[in-house]
Amino acid sequence: MDFKKIRKNASYYVGWVALSACSLIIKILPGSWLYCFANGLANIGYLFAAKQRKIALESLKTAFGSGKSEEELAAIARDCFTYMAKSSVELLFLMDRLTLLKSRVTLVGKKHLETALAKGKGVILVSAHFGNFPLLLVRLSQEGYRTCGIMRQMKDERVERFFLAKREKLNIKTIYSQPRKVCVENTIRSLRNNEIVFIPIDQNFGTGGVYVDFFGRKAATATGPVVLAQRTNAAVLPCFIVRQKDDTQQIIFEPGLTLENAGTPEETITVNVQKLTAVIEEYIRRYPAEWGWIHRRWKSTQT
Repeated sequence: MDFKKIRKNASYYVGWVALSACSLIIKILPGSWLYCFANGLANIGYLFAAKQRKIALESLKTAFGSGKSEEELAAIARDCFTYMAKSSVELLFLMDRLTLLKSRVTLVGKKHLETALAKGKGVILVSAHFGNFPLLLVRLSQEGYRTCGIMRQMKDERVERFFLAKREKLNIKTIYSQPRKVCVENTIRSLRNNEIVFIPIDQNFGTGGVYVDFFGRKAATATGPVVLAQRTNAAVLPCFIVRQKDDTQQIIFEPGLTLENAGTPEETITVNVQKLTAVIEEYIRRYPAEWGWIHRRWKSTQT
C-alpha cells in the first residue's frame, strides 16, 4: 500500500473541503466581517502549518541576515500569513462583487501601461507572488484590458477547475507553464494580439534559467520575459499590487524596462533578468510581508 500517495490524496481532499467551506461562508459573510474571518484563518494557519512557518523564517533569515532581529523576522512571518489569508478571502469575496472591487483596487501609473500598449506589440507584466496578485488580473480584466496569466497547474484538479472557471467567467486567459513549448506558442500569440501577459519570476526556477543576485545570494530565475520580449518586441513592464492600511489596494505600474545589450546573447539575458529581479527585490524590501516567504527561493544552487 502506497501510504505516501494516500497521505497526499488526503491532504488534497482536506484542502478541497476547506476551500469549499470557505467559499460558502464568504458568500453569506457580511463585508464588515471579512477581515476578522481572514485573521482567524491566519491564526489557525500560523499555528498548525509548522513546515511553512519554518520555511518562512528560514527564508527571511537568508534574505535579511543580521539586518533584522529575530523578533522582526518573526513579526514579518506572522504578517505574511495574515496577508495571505486576507488575499484568499477577499479574492473569493470580490470576484463576485465587481462593483465593490473597482472601488477597492485603484491603478497607479496607468499611463505607463497605456504607453506600452500603444506600441501594438503586447505587454509583458513582470511581477512576483506578491500581494493579492490574482486580484490584479481580475481588476485589469474588469478595466477592459485583454489579460492573460502564465500559471502552474494546481496539483488538485478540483481546485484547478474551480479557479479556472472563475477566471474564464472574468475573461482572464490562462496560459499554463507546461508543456513549455505550448506555453511559449500561446504567449507569443497573445502578445502579437497586443494582449497583456502577466509573468511572475520570483520563484525558484531550477534548471533552464539563469542565476542572478536576489538579496545578496544567487537565485535560479526564469528568463521568459526577456526572451519573449526579444522575440516579439513586446514592452516589459514591472507591476505590483500593494495593500494599503485600510485594506484597499493599489496596482502600481513601473516605467517600461529598456532591454540592455551585453557582450553575448547569454549575458544580455542575464543582465536584463537581473534588472527585473532588482525591481522585485526593491518592492519586497519595502513591503516584506506582501511576499510569499513560504517558498524555498534559493533551493537550487549553481554547480
